Amino acid sequence: MFNERYSRQILFAGIGPEGQARLQQARAAIIGCGALGSAHAESLARAGVGRLRLIDRDFVEASNLQRQTMFTEHDATERLPKAVAAAQHIAEFNSQVETEPEVTDANHSNIEEFIKDCDVVLDGTDNFATRYLINDACVKHNVNWIYGAAVGSYGVTMTIRPRLTPCLRCVFAEAPPAATAETCDTAGVIMPIISIVSAVQVSEALKLLTSRREELHGSLMQFDVWRNEWRRIKPGGPVPDCPTCGLNRFETLAATASDANTVLCGRDAVQISPAHAAPVDFQSLANRLKASGEVKFNEYLLRFRADNYELTIFKDARAIIRGTHEVSIARSIYARYIGN
Repeated sequence: MFNERYSRQILFAGIGPEGQARLQQARAAIIGCGALGSAHAESLARAGVGRLRLIDRDFVEASNLQRQTMFTEHDATERLPKAVAAAQHIAEFNSQVETEPEVTDANHSNIEEFIKDCDVVLDGTDNFATRYLINDACVKHNVNWIYGAAVGSYGVTMTIRPRLTPCLRCVFAEAPPAATAETCDTAGVIMPIISIVSAVQVSEALKLLTSRREELHGSLMQFDVWRNEWRRIKPGGPVPDCPTCGLNRFETLAATASDANTVLCGRDAVQISPAHAAPVDFQSLANRLKASGEVKFNEYLLRFRADNYELTIFKDARAIIRGTHEVSIARSIYARYIGN
């Protein structure tokens, strides 16, 4: 069964039997299981990467289905967490792959545990704050990772090998100023650019996992599928005074818990993470909230609607509050209905 499943991939000279065996023994982490991340997960699972750690804080919605090919209308109707839905679908097409779904926010308190035993980390996130966090953790623990982003018809990717190539801070010393960069909420996104960026990221991951590092593209790659533009920029070597890989200052790993409250890209929504997370009893919470609005829950999350807001509460007491993009308002709503 093993040889039959991967026979065409084994015939490819870049992988072969030895490379396929390496893939089977590998563990990859995918941080963010939205458009890019779900494409990464499907491709790596079909390629036979033995263990996939799937980390995502969000749930499937109808608006995802235009570009997030791993998910179905059933997933959106049931509001399944993306990490759980991805793991379930992988089990249907490749039961040989061991999945580790983590329905949580990747932040300073857990990122090192998520990545330090992995052979490669793939970026499926939608914000620079989390990418800097991944960069700090991967450089600190000497784990290769692959940056990727897509918005509109434009995408970019770069493979980072700590101490050997520039890290993300070397190339992007600061995140783009607020309100200066397009987001999926302002510019939208089309599926072809997702497919291209993910294909390059996954190809780079396969090269790393099969020890074919000489085949890595070694550049910052940029694509615009609508304008038919393709560019490769050689970023040079690591920057000596880079705060991360030059000076070993891993600032994001020492952040405070309040930094986990985030405005979500492409959504009129804010994520609130409590300072002290504790398991939520959904039945008890539903009983408490039902007098104030509409409540539904499953084993993964509880959804509550009141006034003009919708709250989605996860098992770890984290919540996504839709109906505002103001963190202060979202905190107030969380305190009103969930508690401090």
